[in-house]
Amino acid sequence: MRAIWTAAMAAVLVLGAKAAWAESRVALVVGQSAYRAVPALPNPANDAKAVEKLLGEAGFEVTAANDLTQTELRQMVGDFAAKIAAKGPDTVALMFYAGHGIQVDGENYLIPVDIDPKRETDIPLQAVRLDDVLNTLTSVPTRSRIIMLDACRNNPFPEIRKTTGQGLALVDTKTGSPGTFVSFSTSPGAEAEDGGGANSPYTTALLEAGRKSGLQIEDTFKRVRLAVNKATEGRQTPWDSSSLIDDFRFFGASEAAAQPEKKRTVEEWRSLLKGKKVEEANELIVSDGSVDAYEAFVSLFAEPPLGTQAKRWLDRHRRMQAWNKAVLANTASAYKTFLDQYPESDLTVTARKLELRLRNKPEVAVAVPVATSLGPTPVAALTPASGATCPCGAPPAIEKKADKKTEKSKPKRAERDEPKRTASKPPRGRVYYEDDVDDVVVVRRPPPDYYDVPRGPGISIGGGFRGGSIGPRGPTGGNIGGGGGRY
Repeated sequence: MRAIWTAAMAAVLVLGAKAAWAESRVALVVGQSAYRAVPALPNPANDAKAVEKLLGEAGFEVTAANDLTQTELRQMVGDFAAKIAAKGPDTVALMFYAGHGIQVDGENYLIPVDIDPKRETDIPLQAVRLDDVLNTLTSVPTRSRIIMLDACRNNPFPEIRKTTGQGLALVDTKTGSPGTFVSFSTSPGAEAEDGGGANSPYTTALLEAGRKSGLQIEDTFKRVRLAVNKATEGRQTPWDSSSLIDDFRFFGASEAAAQPEKKRTVEEWRSLLKGKKVEEANELIVSDGSVDAYEAFVSLFAEPPLGTQAKRWLDRHRRMQAWNKAVLANTASAYKTFLDQYPESDLTVTARKLELRLRNKPEVAVAVPVATSLGPTPVAALTPASGATCPCGAPPAIEKKADKKTEKSKPKRAERDEPKRTASKPPRGRVYYEDDVDDVVVVRRPPPDYYDVPRGPGISIGGGFRGGSIGPRGPTGGNIGGGGGRY
């Protein structure tokens, strides 16, 4: 009888799990350990193997690969995007990457095992830009995209270590396509530890928190943040950014849509933390991971070590927010503003270099005339450039009526080569005259749109995940394949 009861309960759990995984779940897991030009990393291969097992138990169809070259990593991401497209829009796509990752000129790069850079400008040519990976994964319709990066380890390349920023640059998913969750093994601008055990501190915490049934993904990574912070004695605190619309849980039933948690203000956090022991208050703000929580904590608890750690986190986060703003603007004045705010930091060398590179580049806003009309029928209109907005009160595109002073220089009507009246519109840029008006009308038509024949998903070269035309920069200052639009 007891055996029958056990079998029945197992069947219920299996059916419940299948119901929870009604959507398709696919994952790509990459572990980069065997670097050729720098010392190998012991744990990424172990981390990838352990996460592959976790995701398989959670109902994911997992593609796993270790020690990929640049070409292989690009190919794997492109094939993964094709797999997502084949599964359909009701798919949860997850990518886990363990290995080296660095930032150069405000851009994040995943490091293949065959890389051997001698200077900063080698990184865009030999590595894989994180924005390109994210753009590729967002190019196909999915329910949710989850990216987990255990990639904030130290910069292993001594030739460029002094001129690049620490850790990875900030990525804000709220500025791009909704439905994305990105988790870093530590906060922006900080370095993560590889760990002394079989797995890194981040992966160890993920393996434990991920198996808790019924937890929404945001709650899962709150536990990850707290566990890693404790394990490293405050040296490392994971960070994430979410624009998810649908609810996701590794295990347990999922709802159609996640109810966003109410965000507390600084004053509300201060009221909540006041009177609590410093250790308890620290756990609350680390789990939440918000700037408001840290600001409230710093205002109440200044004593080391926890007060010092919180202030260091807050200062670094503000600096990385200012750096992200400068990189998105990508102008000399933006980098100058950052240098004025933070004259001495690990990003000072990069900011000075970019400010000097862009110093002679004009920072002129594009003025686009609004559409105008002559009588009830529109005569000419200009299409705004990408990213431009039509200014209010812009001058009309039609030239003003000639005055008497210039009337003599105007050819007489008999001397004009009057065009024949046809049903077709005048060609682009042609000056023509109408019989019933003396106004000279210049028609400038927008260039036609050309569309390439779709060739299927593949990893993009260029594009901007963070909403600008920020491609990898060449040594002379030009962008290599930069693109427009958010991810």
